[in-house]
Amino acid sequence: MFLKLLEAVLKTGNRMNVGTNRGDAHAFKLDTLLKLVDVKGADGKTTLLHFVVQEIIRTEGQRLSIANNQALNDEAKCRKLGLQVVSSLSSDLTYVKKAAAMDSEAISNDIAKLTLGLGNIDEVVRLVEQTHLHEPNRRFSESMNKFMKMAEEEIIRVQAQESVALSLVKEITEYFHGNSAKEEAHPFRIFMVVRDFLTILDRVCKEVGMINEQMAVTSTNRFPVPVNPMLPIPVNPLFPQVLRGFPGTRQSSFSEDDGSP
Repeated sequence: MFLKLLEAVLKTGNRMNVGTNRGDAHAFKLDTLLKLVDVKGADGKTTLLHFVVQEIIRTEGQRLSIANNQALNDEAKCRKLGLQVVSSLSSDLTYVKKAAAMDSEAISNDIAKLTLGLGNIDEVVRLVEQTHLHEPNRRFSESMNKFMKMAEEEIIRVQAQESVALSLVKEITEYFHGNSAKEEAHPFRIFMVVRDFLTILDRVCKEVGMINEQMAVTSTNRFPVPVNPMLPIPVNPLFPQVLRGFPGTRQSSFSEDDGSP
């Protein structure tokens, strides 16, 4: 669903930029998702994200109706089915929200403190072993040595997991933003962007649901197009940078200066 949403945003942006050097983009930075509510229609309320959500719930509702062998003539029911799918995206990406709340520097510091603490324990055990090993001291030494061996293995495992995790974060940042070097100070920022977008999406889905209910009551099934697709992009262009490849395909990285329009 997230990739479908990205594709819908990409197609809409290309349609709005048709005839310009921004009208044939293959991808966009995730920051763009936060700007969709800034592009508003003539009524000053309907945003580009409302339009995108309406289009997705229409197509998803039709797809689900066909898959469930249901009639397609009840557009209100189809849209309701589609809205349930789009609204579930926030719960599907729960772990993205948790990642956004994490502090990579704090995690690294905690691991370093554990390593330092284990070293301090080792010094104490060595001091105890240098004394006469009476039975209590011997048992203490054996227990602590057993503990330290287990703790060392665990810390090594955690350090390996941290390295892998940061490497994957760098990969996904390069995938969506093109240059992870700019994000080194805040390596988890990409998760913050998605978290903030999900908050906006939840609100828009609720508003779209209310709009569709009102339309069903008044038997008006057409949703007004919020923007003139031929209008140029306003200040803070919708697609500030074109990257090679589409988010639905896998590439090792994107280049920011690839000569694309």
